[in-house]
Amino acid sequence: MLEIIKHLKSNPQFSKINSSQAIDKFVTLLPMKLSKGVKFGYVKNNILFFVLTHPVFKMEFEYNKALIKSLLKTYKEIQVEDVKFFVTNVIEKKENNEKVVEFYEERSYGIFENKVKNPKLNKKFEEIRNLIKKS
Repeated sequence: MLEIIKHLKSNPQFSKINSSQAIDKFVTLLPMKLSKGVKFGYVKNNILFFVLTHPVFKMEFEYNKALIKSLLKTYKEIQVEDVKFFVTNVIEKKENNEKVVEFYEERSYGIFENKVKNPKLNKKFEEIRNLIKKS
């Protein structure tokens, strides 16, 4: 099984898999204050792009750009000319299987004067009054 995977990885068609794994490995080599802010990375036009999770991490990466470049020189698996960082504008949805239903105690008694002249709106206000009285 391992030989099949090694053979597939050696094909040029699967070079993106190799570079993706190399980038993931490189992220683990970064200091913790940097690595925890990386969502993912990719190489395009000999530039290593890091997609970060928060603007604070972007400032931290810019501050430590020289350190990252020196680490890349010693890490021979990724050959790039430059490093760039940006923050994603897509907010991740946290998966939560439990639906939280919050009930609030009704503080109104439904006692109000309905001065609305429009019959449709008047009817809606009366429906709201009935809902309040039921709860």
